Amino acid sequence: MKWLLVAGAVMVGLIVLTTVWGALLPRGHHAQRSARFAQPPDAVWSVIADPLGAASWRPDVRSVEPVPAPDGRLRWRELGSDAITYELLADEPPRRRVVRIADDDLPFGGTWTYALAADGDGTRLTITEDGEVRNPLFRFLARYVFGHGGTLEAYLRALGGRFGEEVSVS
Repeated sequence: MKWLLVAGAVMVGLIVLTTVWGALLPRGHHAQRSARFAQPPDAVWSVIADPLGAASWRPDVRSVEPVPAPDGRLRWRELGSDAITYELLADEPPRRRVVRIADDDLPFGGTWTYALAADGDGTRLTITEDGEVRNPLFRFLARYVFGHGGTLEAYLRALGGRFGEEVSVS
């Protein structure tokens, strides 16, 4: 019984320590990842500009549903391990797109900027995440366990899979 109390105290101590450490980290972060696709920019654009089709090629997304927006902006909700609502902030086909997490109640938020550039006979897609992690415990985990670029890397690899390519993410 005593070892259960000690183990419980150690667990609580670790949670408190990581939460305090997370509170000392900056809320905001900047991450950027890039990959080259053997597809023309229009082909890459047509896939990323169709968020409602993301469930067909992204393994982390079970379904996507449109969400009405009072301001007329394009909004959608991705259902995966969480339900996250996004909105389109800027759209400049086929070279730039900016998307924002529209759920202010989540422990994280921010924008993703997609920049497409012709690269020989293919396309280089660079995604920049300007995010914030509001919850200190989650901030610690995002920085030291998950990494801020993990979601970007998974997205680019899944997009490569959509085209039948294995891409190198940098």
